[in-house]
Amino acid sequence: MTPWIPQPTVLAPYATHPEESRGRLHPEPGNAHRSPHQRDRDRIIHAAAFRRLKYKTQVFVNSVGENYRTRLTHSLEVSQIARSVSRMLGLNEDLAEALALAHDLGHTCFGHAGEDALKDCMASFDGFDHNAQSLRVVTKLERRYATFDGLNLTWETLEGLVKHNGPLVKAGERTLEELPAAIREYVSSHDLELASYAGPEAQIAALADDIAYNAHDIDDSLRAGLLQLDDLVEVPLVGPLLREVLETYPGLETSRILHETQRRVITAMVDDLRRETSRRLCTAAPGSAAEIRAMNEPVVAFSAEMAENDKGLKDFLFLNVYRHYRVNRMTSKARRVVRETFALLLEEPRLLPTDWRERASKPHTPRTARVVCDYIAGMTDRFALDEHARLFDPLVKP
Repeated sequence: MTPWIPQPTVLAPYATHPEESRGRLHPEPGNAHRSPHQRDRDRIIHAAAFRRLKYKTQVFVNSVGENYRTRLTHSLEVSQIARSVSRMLGLNEDLAEALALAHDLGHTCFGHAGEDALKDCMASFDGFDHNAQSLRVVTKLERRYATFDGLNLTWETLEGLVKHNGPLVKAGERTLEELPAAIREYVSSHDLELASYAGPEAQIAALADDIAYNAHDIDDSLRAGLLQLDDLVEVPLVGPLLREVLETYPGLETSRILHETQRRVITAMVDDLRRETSRRLCTAAPGSAAEIRAMNEPVVAFSAEMAENDKGLKDFLFLNVYRHYRVNRMTSKARRVVRETFALLLEEPRLLPTDWRERASKPHTPRTARVVCDYIAGMTDRFALDEHARLFDPLVKP
């Protein structure tokens, strides 16, 4: 048995140190028992948008079955991986956890199908982007506190939420004016330094997201019957690990084979991420999180071999799962629900619930379009289906 190696209890110099936090847009007194990033995490967990993730699609619509991942369970799995890797590298676990838990708050009902439909609907009204919507949720749409809208999260959490996939502004490639409206509007009063990389904890959360959905989308697809074990034998990364399980445990029942393979996939990707990131940290020798932000490439990364495996696995999932005819049928229905609901409420905003109607203006205006977009983006799958029925089915009570 491999001996347990004690993990760092003191943050590395290049970690995001909570006592050095840049604070919040709306100043608040500190808390003697929780760090600023622990408070961010707790605010996210208690947010209404976080609770709604329970009934938002990851791949399979909630009504298909109760044992598949949802946005909530996915976020929890991402959080576990992000915390573990952060601990290995001496990073700020609380910040990594907060970012992992918040990263999907802006996703619509019905997963990517709902997002694509809202993008089409909002094409003439400054567009829709789920990352920008996450920022909008935590800075504006959550209405809980007496003195401000949103959750008033720290600069580090907001920066990581917006930039976890890298700089948003790049010379000669993308300007501030080309970014989603929610991001442009927010940074006009609270600069998130969009031309630099995010801190190391945000970079960890981004790749923890990849690790989690690679593993669980394979698992859910097998349980749903979209894939068979034989389909995975030649798949990058998964195939060799599956063969290893079958050879080590002949005659093992299928459910155990799935779990053994899944845990090996996660372990292989986490170990590779730790090794490659450690190598880059050793080479760059950053003395602070600020130095990591100023680098010309991410410090958190997979090795070239694992990055190729990751791409191959994603390509396989795209062709064989995300474009499976059963998934296509559900996403087709989902797109129609979103488009029809959006079109009707844009035409007749008086049909919106009272608190939403008060935020809207006249039909077909940009303001009303954004209100309708926010309303639909916040819906769970189940609520979206029920609301569509209430709006269009004469036999359903309004």
